[in-house]
Amino acid sequence: MTSDLDTARPLRLAELLAPLSLATDLGMGAPDEHSARACLLAAALGRRMGLAEPDVADVYYTTLLKHLGCTGTAHEEASHLGGDELATRPLMSRADHGRPGEMLSLLASIGGGRPLLTRGRIVLGMLTAQRWGSDAERAVCEVAALLAARLGMTPVVQQSLGQAFERWDGNGPLHVQGPAILLPARIAHVASRAVAFADLGGAEAAVESVRRSRGGWFDPEIADAFIEHGAALLAEIDAADPLTAALEHEPRPWRTVRPREVEGIARAFADMADLKSPSTIGHSPGVARLASEAAPRFGLGEAETADLNVAALLHDLGRVGVPSGTWEKRSPLGAADRERIRLHPYYTERILARSGPLAGVASTAALHHERLDGSGYHRGSGARAITPPARLLAAADFYQAKTQARPHRAPLPPEAAAEALLDEARQGRLDPDAAAAVVEAAGGRPPRVVRAFPAGLTEREVEVLRLVAEGCSNRDVAERLVISPRTAEHHVQHIYEKIGVSTRAGATMFAMQHDLLASPFDG
Repeated sequence: MTSDLDTARPLRLAELLAPLSLATDLGMGAPDEHSARACLLAAALGRRMGLAEPDVADVYYTTLLKHLGCTGTAHEEASHLGGDELATRPLMSRADHGRPGEMLSLLASIGGGRPLLTRGRIVLGMLTAQRWGSDAERAVCEVAALLAARLGMTPVVQQSLGQAFERWDGNGPLHVQGPAILLPARIAHVASRAVAFADLGGAEAAVESVRRSRGGWFDPEIADAFIEHGAALLAEIDAADPLTAALEHEPRPWRTVRPREVEGIARAFADMADLKSPSTIGHSPGVARLASEAAPRFGLGEAETADLNVAALLHDLGRVGVPSGTWEKRSPLGAADRERIRLHPYYTERILARSGPLAGVASTAALHHERLDGSGYHRGSGARAITPPARLLAAADFYQAKTQARPHRAPLPPEAAAEALLDEARQGRLDPDAAAAVVEAAGGRPPRVVRAFPAGLTEREVEVLRLVAEGCSNRDVAERLVISPRTAEHHVQHIYEKIGVSTRAGATMFAMQHDLLASPFDG
């Protein structure tokens, strides 16, 4: 399949973002196309309420991207939820935190199927975790707003995503109340919860859930509009293919991007996927840079290299669909965990294949764990089925992963990573020419030069920021830098003030966006 990325025609932004919202569905443990269906419902509600099309557009994109920050707290949630935040998130997203009965039901459901003692630990972790509740919600909102800015969303959409957890009664994390919550956020709140309940019990359950939260969680006017029209609108949505319908009902004028701008969109989603775990921060852009620099040495042309760059940025998009506890295990993986991991390239391919402009790179992205001898996954493809760009991507991914720390091992120095890569080629698993091109590209990187840092950060503050991105606490930062905990806390607070965030996830996303993370290629 050829790629649309080298064409001159503008691309509809929704053609990219609607399919990519499948990744946020995975990251929320939600059914496929939840975001697209909620987007359709929200836009229809906005039109029923008489909104002008530019305002409907803000509603459309706010709801489509509502869970864009879903990876921002995955690491912390998994550590307090028995390793599987994806099993718990659907329960939490449906619960009205302002209704004690629903919260008791949530606590009773947490850890279902697990031993009683394990369930008790999970519930206790939810009740006592420092990052739980409003702190976690702020982190998710900060990440979503930062990413939305990179996707070219309007200020209204960015601010609305920053209010994704606010409540009409003012009991949200930022305590924004009533009409002070932007209208797109208020409509998205209703649409997202209604779709979640419709999946469980149909339109009646959706209407009743909105009725219960009217005036507490939800704007009464919007709730009433859904109560009146919701059943009919849900029936229309259920009768259509959600992604196709999302394009058909996109407000006009359509938002467009040039093919050259696709790289920036891919980079934003790459950072979203890498944020899933502190150990993968910066992985996907690192693979893309390495693969792109190795491409001419491997004989790829300019168009193939451009497509490879996008495929490399998005190759781990499916990672968000695997519980963080699986990625962060220090002990040997069990059979169930191995099967979960083997699915992530499949998720990547399934997401990208649904997008017209990205369908041409889907296969390359999904082949990054295949091996020439058929020992890879998820298909177990052999040499004949692995294209030259996919061979180069597999080699770049292998090298980059080896030079980064993982929960079960320390990072390898570049020389050892290169030797491990070449050994894989000697054993017949990776392409020898691709391995050689990657090693040459990695060895040819120029040394890091001193540069001015964004937001007025000093070199020391960037050093602290990198440790924060790794998941280090203030005490951990103090130990690593041999400074007092008080000094470390002062550094972190000063950094947050400079870059305008209040959470680790927001700080990490800022560091990723500005390429401030430590890299094996820093020299």
